[in-house]
Amino acid sequence: MANRQLSQQEIDAVFQKTQGRETDRAGSKRAILFDFRRPDRIAKSQLRAIHQLHDNFVRNLVSSLSAYLRSYLIINLVSVEQLSYSEFLECLPSPTCIASLGLKPYDGNAVLELNSSLIFPILEILLGGDGKLQFSAQREITEIEQVLLDGLLRLILRDLHEAWTFVTPIDFTIENIETEPQFLQILAPTEAVVAVAIEIRIGDSIGMMNIAMPSIIIKMMRQKFDQQWTLRKSASTDQEQARVLNLIRSSDLPSEVLLSGPQVLLRDLMNLEEGDVLSFQFPTSRPLDLVLNGQTKYVGEMVNAGRRTAFRVTERVREQVS
Repeated sequence: MANRQLSQQEIDAVFQKTQGRETDRAGSKRAILFDFRRPDRIAKSQLRAIHQLHDNFVRNLVSSLSAYLRSYLIINLVSVEQLSYSEFLECLPSPTCIASLGLKPYDGNAVLELNSSLIFPILEILLGGDGKLQFSAQREITEIEQVLLDGLLRLILRDLHEAWTFVTPIDFTIENIETEPQFLQILAPTEAVVAVAIEIRIGDSIGMMNIAMPSIIIKMMRQKFDQQWTLRKSASTDQEQARVLNLIRSSDLPSEVLLSGPQVLLRDLMNLEEGDVLSFQFPTSRPLDLVLNGQTKYVGEMVNAGRRTAFRVTERVREQVS
């Protein structure tokens, strides 16, 4: 067969038909743009675990801050998501109070940010006021105000440390405080972080507290996350069992001693008069039942304890396994 060279028109016609078939093909997949500068993401299961961890942190923080400020607060966990560090900084207001946190024993830094809409009402309360500002304060905090906020920040980091202890002990320490987010360049702009957004309400003031932790450090803890959350689902620890036992030790439990006898018709019971004898048809040596909360748990006998009547346990009733 002789070689035949296609003309340009024939080549164009082949491409047009091929493109038409690919467009009309049902269920065909389209290409999606991928940014290779965007870092790898952590697993969704680990992200859910971090969400639950900070949910516990928020519950503890409500009690701690309410007692510290002697004021009623409402704190809600808004979101836990993965962003690049530059995207996280772009979401922060300016000016604000943003701190660089050490994460010993891990190498790296986290970020803790408190909006100005929270800082100045809190300072007002710490100085003896009611936290209701008559003006909107949008300025940088002074060095004296930073000293006043030191106790508040340490309280927040203490509860954050306790929340993370369930997975791994992390010593959160304040290394630096800035007022402009762009000045705190502790991570590369493209480095991935897990951003936690928390809403805090103090009276009429509402603001956000934002926390960012490097994703690379959280990835290093993946095995610890899997171990701890699996243990939590499978069985409670001895310490947790002891804590629950101490909570229920002081509970009231209704108890009664019963002597089971034969059934009696209601009309015979209503016709009983003084002096009548009701026979139980059981010997006096038969043990009595001790009923706790409606269930028979022990058998024993009645004895005298000084001027009172007592019940002496002689045997524990074994539970029948069905």
